[in-house]
Amino acid sequence: MFFAKGAVCAAVLTASVAVPVVANEIELPRQMSWTAYDTGSAGFNQAVAIGGEIQKATGTSLRVLPGKNDISRTEPLRQRRVEFSATGVGGSFMAQEGAFEFSAKNWGPQPVRVVLANSGGEIGLSVAVAGDAGIEVPADMRGKRMAWVTGAPGLNLNIEAYLAHAGLTWDDVEKVEFGGYGASWTGLIEGQVDGVFTSTNAGPAYEAAAGPRGLGWVKIDPADEEGFKRMTDVAPFFALTHVTVGANIDGTDGFDGATYAYPVLTAMADTDADMVYNMTKALVELFPEYDGKAPGISGWNIDNQDFTWVVPYHDGAVAYFKEIGVWSDEAQARNDELIERQGVLKAAWDKLAEENPEDWEAVWAETRRKALADAGLQVVF
Repeated sequence: MFFAKGAVCAAVLTASVAVPVVANEIELPRQMSWTAYDTGSAGFNQAVAIGGEIQKATGTSLRVLPGKNDISRTEPLRQRRVEFSATGVGGSFMAQEGAFEFSAKNWGPQPVRVVLANSGGEIGLSVAVAGDAGIEVPADMRGKRMAWVTGAPGLNLNIEAYLAHAGLTWDDVEKVEFGGYGASWTGLIEGQVDGVFTSTNAGPAYEAAAGPRGLGWVKIDPADEEGFKRMTDVAPFFALTHVTVGANIDGTDGFDGATYAYPVLTAMADTDADMVYNMTKALVELFPEYDGKAPGISGWNIDNQDFTWVVPYHDGAVAYFKEIGVWSDEAQARNDELIERQGVLKAAWDKLAEENPEDWEAVWAETRRKALADAGLQVVF
């Protein structure tokens, strides 16, 4: 485990006010746990706010366990030590793909499922840059110091996608390695690095904005279609948006940028469907209660869900979506395709495991791409 034991690493929510309208309609265990990003991150703050309202409505006590990277957030989920993970594309899409850190022999493609996601367009997922670094657009990143977070393929790939928008790669910048997301922010504030990948409403972003270097954001020109194609060839989960929420953004006209679902609440495919159904119901029906309780939290609104995203939804969540009339034939077809994709990747992994090649990760990368291509599925990474 990557977590310290005890209450130091957990936000335990203890509110006790009931919401009678839904309290008898949502059935959850008395105690539950989520993993999330580091303390102070947007994902952590939103998880705490949501958990507080679940506590009020149902009496369920929700612990939020901060993990410094995708591996540390996903390992407890894989070991069934937590029921859900409020993660990003690393713990969802990368885990599904068995890519990057998840390509290690003790990992491989994971049968992850989405429960609900924050897909609101008001926040951006961008490269936060020091105000004194002179970076406004992706091309300005050339030659600058960019944070590489060990064990966080989602963060690292996303910087790569921003670089790709300008036709750049990691070879065109100075890579500065950090052991965790929080450490990368300390590095930016203290002058060790010029850019880190994050959500515009992350807690550390506000701290950095008030620091001596100041804070800016890398912007994306929506008219540059070729640049955006290069970006999504690297990271297909991005979408264009106009960002209006975040550090040095709140109260302004905002800027044109990019985003994707974050946080993404995930479960494993074999997680009890009734529990997932009830968690989905809680997230949707308690939305008016937790809306506004943390920056960017409005993206959890059911109206913002992208049911044709890059990771399939859990059967329990789908059952609830069907019940409230928001699940379509298109969504079901996409879900079936994504579950098929996971099956193709798992079969390829299991076959390679029998062969046990010496240069595992290199051989797996090639095997993975071939398996997807042979099945007529999109090849990324």
